[in-house]
Amino acid sequence: MSNGMNRKTLTLAVLLAATPAMAFAASVYKWTDEDGVTHFGDRQPAGQQAESVNVRTGKSSGGNRMSPQEQLEQLETREAKESEERQESAVEEARRKQREANCETARTNLKLIQQNSRIRIEEKGELRYLTPEEIEEQKQQFEKIAEENCGGPAEG
Repeated sequence: MSNGMNRKTLTLAVLLAATPAMAFAASVYKWTDEDGVTHFGDRQPAGQQAESVNVRTGKSSGGNRMSPQEQLEQLETREAKESEERQESAVEEARRKQREANCETARTNLKLIQQNSRIRIEEKGELRYLTPEEIEEQKQQFEKIAEENCGGPAEG
């Protein structure tokens, strides 16, 4: 098993370890640490802004049959799902920006290649001119990059 345990699993483990004590607590505190990880506890953490989450103890014969632990797990699942969706959209955005940057670079380089018949590059500290074959090869490479990153229907 890989030891790349993600933070969410870690938080969940911490939560579940703390849950038995909460079975008797009428209210549960919820707070987010500086890493943006949401925690729940039966005591308000010192120096932390915590909101009180009402959890009903399963003793009353009301319609709510869920134990505090179950309610807490449900709450945690929802939190995890929301933060996952936020992270996904951030990843999507990063990908889109990367594509735009790749597209821009490829287009710029293509323009340079088309305008200059002689292209000088620095290789191992020495300047030399690219051969027509190499220029053609470079051009095809950049065209491919441009095609992959600029073209196609814009996603999202």
